[in-house]
Amino acid sequence: MAMNHARSFRHILTTKEAIGVACQRTFATGKAKKGSKGGSADAPKASTLSKEVKSTTVVGANILKDGTDPKVLPDSEYPDWLWHLLDKRPALSELRRKSIETLPYEDLKRFVKLDNRARIKENNSVKAKN
Repeated sequence: MAMNHARSFRHILTTKEAIGVACQRTFATGKAKKGSKGGSADAPKASTLSKEVKSTTVVGANILKDGTDPKVLPDSEYPDWLWHLLDKRPALSELRRKSIETLPYEDLKRFVKLDNRARIKENNSVKAKN
């Protein structure tokens, strides 16, 4: 009877050890490098793609396993709104200086959005101080 308990106790210990080893945290980089001072290991690798391929395809835009990178199209093939995405938009302080009656609809929408955001932040900071 005592022998059976000893065997089951030994089985539990070995199972816990196996779980401990299996759940141990590991790192993808492997062993830590000692004494390295940022030499060539940290430098970016030279691209293996030719300049011709880089200029005709959008490298890295493919999200499908079996797909290919999309080709770059002429500017006329893209929608007009795409070219206005990076246009600089006025800040809240600049919108406050202008008359609300003369603002275009898009700027008015932006003013309301930014003003609400600023008031919410101010109210939150006042509540946090109390």
